[in-house]
Amino acid sequence: MLFIGSYAEAEGPGVYVYELQTDTGELRQLDQVSGLKNPTFLNVDEQNQRLYALTEAAVNGGKGGAAASYQIDISTGKLRELSREVNLESTTCHINRDADNKYLVVSSYHGGTVGLVALNGDGTIGELVDTKQHTGHGADPERQDKPHVHSAFFSPDGRFLFVSDLGIDIVRAYTINEANRTLEFHADTHLPPGSGPRHLAFHPSAKYVYVINEVNSTIAAFSYNQEEGRLTALEVVPTLPEDFQGENTTAEITVSQDGRYLYGSNRGHDSIVVYSINQDSGTLTYVEHVSTEGGHPRHFALTPDGSLLIAANRDSNNLAVFRVNKETGQLTFTGQTAKVSKPVCVKPVQFS
Repeated sequence: MLFIGSYAEAEGPGVYVYELQTDTGELRQLDQVSGLKNPTFLNVDEQNQRLYALTEAAVNGGKGGAAASYQIDISTGKLRELSREVNLESTTCHINRDADNKYLVVSSYHGGTVGLVALNGDGTIGELVDTKQHTGHGADPERQDKPHVHSAFFSPDGRFLFVSDLGIDIVRAYTINEANRTLEFHADTHLPPGSGPRHLAFHPSAKYVYVINEVNSTIAAFSYNQEEGRLTALEVVPTLPEDFQGENTTAEITVSQDGRYLYGSNRGHDSIVVYSINQDSGTLTYVEHVSTEGGHPRHFALTPDGSLLIAANRDSNNLAVFRVNKETGQLTFTGQTAKVSKPVCVKPVQFS
């Protein structure tokens, strides 16, 4: 199944469920959910068959962040709402969940904040238990005038939470104090001025971390010390061809399940860049650029078996499905597409 979040008005559909045929790449819609304003990012709890979606809510006369939870009927793909709760006083752009299903973590680009939200055992969303406000600004006067928290990802062992702040060129690591249910500062990793870190991906070996930078269209590679929860810079590579002259911002980044290849999306060049990963050093070697067959690839994802990549093109209102050559890392468009209004996030899940 494929779960899609989008920009949408509450009156219309915003979260979609599709069936994906991995042999052909064909997509067939199973369900759609209305009632959420801009449910842009999703998180799927495969084990408990639940979906968590961001949404907007009225807070103190302005726009704030909220989250909704759904039960997934894996036989039909239908979604049943379990709960909905307001959390941050500013709108949110990313949602994640710890492996023990104790917390949701929500990120606010406009507020420069990260929030820790309690998660109940029945999948309903609890209260906001802690918030951390970032401060400062970056080198770019337009894009980095203030903090812009864009995402939060847990380390593979769950001990550390890495928060990318586009506005201040920092990936900030936190730990969770279980006794107090608070986020505790651990360490900052500084990126080159004007980078604008957006999302990151861990290598399956947990030896390396890759950060895609939205403002200057680069990927920063780091070695990762699992015990200390610290990143050490290795190199920075471009996401764009040398001869590209237009405007561009990056979006999503992921590493193949076997750890051999890295993929990142360009919005402007409207492409996926592919790099191979040196398993001994973590450094990157360019493979290719592939058109996403649409405009503004806000997000993309590999299927659980690694055979397909699905790109969500927001401005052309379509999903595009690519076949992955696992030996070379290269992508081939399958010809399969689906029309979806302003897709922002795509989450493929194989339920057992």
